[in-house]
Amino acid sequence: MTSPETRPDIFDRTLRARRRDRMMPRFADHDFLYRLMRDELLDRLTDVQRDLPEALVIGCPDGSARAALEAMDKRVACVDPAFLAARGAGGVQGDEDALPFADNSFDLIIACGTLDSVNDLPGALILMRRVLRPDGLMLAAFAAAGSLSTLKAALLAAEGDRPAQHVHPQIDVRAAGDLLARAGFAMPVADGETLTIRYGDIVRLMHDLRHMGAGNVLASRPPALGRDTLMRAAAHFADAADPDGRTAEQMAILYLSGWKPDASQAAPARRGSARVSLAEALKAKPQT
Repeated sequence: MTSPETRPDIFDRTLRARRRDRMMPRFADHDFLYRLMRDELLDRLTDVQRDLPEALVIGCPDGSARAALEAMDKRVACVDPAFLAARGAGGVQGDEDALPFADNSFDLIIACGTLDSVNDLPGALILMRRVLRPDGLMLAAFAAAGSLSTLKAALLAAEGDRPAQHVHPQIDVRAAGDLLARAGFAMPVADGETLTIRYGDIVRLMHDLRHMGAGNVLASRPPALGRDTLMRAAAHFADAADPDGRTAEQMAILYLSGWKPDASQAAPARRGSARVSLAEALKAKPQT
């Protein structure tokens, strides 16, 4: 069996960092998915009845998550796969499956928008649990299975008998819940939502993906699309349009939460179940 040290990377780490750096100058014009995930994670955090004073933000393209946590009187560190993003948020560059922090360093981790392109997701989750202190909380959000279904169908049709993989492999809710439990998190929860975005043409969709850092960074990615293939894909994309001429695309967002085990907690859920309600897992405040 191939060991973790020799297993080939799924994603090109260097290209991933370079494309995240390249997105930075125009990210604010294409950050709607990041803002959606960030705001949802922060909203879920407000239901937690614990101080969690030391926080780590993983994925910090604009510094907004750090600012929001500091406004909650938390001390915040940031890490991002890209140099410019990390520097802009006053953080450090690093990959999620090789976090440069000691065990038991943080009470809270907010991981926003990057775990869909990390090479070793199980290893990243284990590391996040390790750098948390006992009874610390991890909240994460990233693109999941079901995303970009219209784009994938258009590219598949355009390439005919020799299709290539242009969209990253994606994880679903059930698999994510199992990974959380296997990584050792207590009270694991995996849930999601699907966002519909309507585009006038395929080029605008690709433009958004490029400037939010969501382009193809697979280590085995195919050559760039040729003009003829792109034109056929554009035609297939347009054929799926609604009567107003705009085509609906789907982005599925997966949300994860889990606590580092501590003796004060209730017994953890059975491995792979991940069906405890979010209100219970986050210990929501009672309604008044």
